[in-house]
Amino acid sequence: MKEIKRDWRQFAFRTRAVRAGHERTPEGEHAEPIFTTSSFVFKDAAQAAARFADEEPGNVYSRFTNPTVRMFEQRLAALEEGERCVATSSGMSSILATCMALLKAGDHIVAASSLFGSTISLFNNVLTRFQLTTTFVPLTDLDAWRQAITPDTRMLFLETPANPLTEVADIAVLAELARTHNCLLVVDNVYCTPALQRPLSYGADIVVHSATKFLDGQGRCIGGAVIGNEAVGNALFGFLRTAGPSMSPFNAWVFAKGLETLDLRMHAHSRNAQQLAEWLTTQRGITHVYYPGLTSHPQHELATRQQKAHGGLLSFEVDGDRKEAWAFIDATELVSKTANLGDTKSTITHPSSTTHHRCGPEARAKAGIKESLIRISVGLEDIDDLKQDLQRGLNAIR
Repeated sequence: MKEIKRDWRQFAFRTRAVRAGHERTPEGEHAEPIFTTSSFVFKDAAQAAARFADEEPGNVYSRFTNPTVRMFEQRLAALEEGERCVATSSGMSSILATCMALLKAGDHIVAASSLFGSTISLFNNVLTRFQLTTTFVPLTDLDAWRQAITPDTRMLFLETPANPLTEVADIAVLAELARTHNCLLVVDNVYCTPALQRPLSYGADIVVHSATKFLDGQGRCIGGAVIGNEAVGNALFGFLRTAGPSMSPFNAWVFAKGLETLDLRMHAHSRNAQQLAEWLTTQRGITHVYYPGLTSHPQHELATRQQKAHGGLLSFEVDGDRKEAWAFIDATELVSKTANLGDTKSTITHPSSTTHHRCGPEARAKAGIKESLIRISVGLEDIDDLKQDLQRGLNAIR
């Protein structure tokens, strides 16, 4: 039976999430296969030469061409509605590869000050060695973005909603700003995933992911991805082929299976998080709750317009300092005390001493990350069980 080549753009999101990217082999398999091979065999020397010279399509070496990885890339590109996706070994490697492939020494980046802690460390401590400089600005301050742009600026980089304070940026407005100044707009879409938000449709040039988080959804593997147009894809592929921050075939298979339930999970995460956020706002001992689904959130209207739902991540401040925050966390029994997020299992962490520890006190203060802040990635457990567990935390600080 001949496999039909389909244009997946004509299909709905959930159909693409289940079907896109899989081209059946002559074996006629129904589920996607895992090609656990380091290299591929050629029919003759001429074919090998043609493959290495990029004169003939086909697999060469799994560092940069593998059918399982390609299947995941094509599926995620279809969901983000981008022309091409390049998978990498981790979320951080996807950001590093984007910068190394598309920037040169002397270029300048303007980035949101509310980025993930490791991203800030990458920009401040690694990229500077290659004469790439970064200016950090408040995510929602458009004037600050404008003022930070220089003649050397080539990239605007942000995460929206931001981790952990859930600030929301207007992607379309920043995309117009980037175009005006001939910059690339890069959006980290780890919080929402394409199930809830598609930055490319608002004018962003590039989307980056830590596939480790909601794309997988069950905390099983490490991986990343970059999605953009063909020119971006070609540049990223060239860097990947040479530098080698490659995704393994097994991890790609796990992520592809995670995408099949992405839409269902993200809306379920959002429902649980909404209920938990609303409940937390009524509890004595909680001084502030950060969640875009709350009408009190400063960008609630924008988030409602830009996203299909408000996501599974929320943060809150307890009445006190680090001592009270740690006491709250230590008293919980059901939620997992881990800094990872995007899992079916709810997780809880203290950002100041974990995810943003390496940023330093000054950067944390600038980003608004206080010692009293706690972050929860809301999973798919029963909401009453989650409330009961967080009540243990509340009881510990009253």
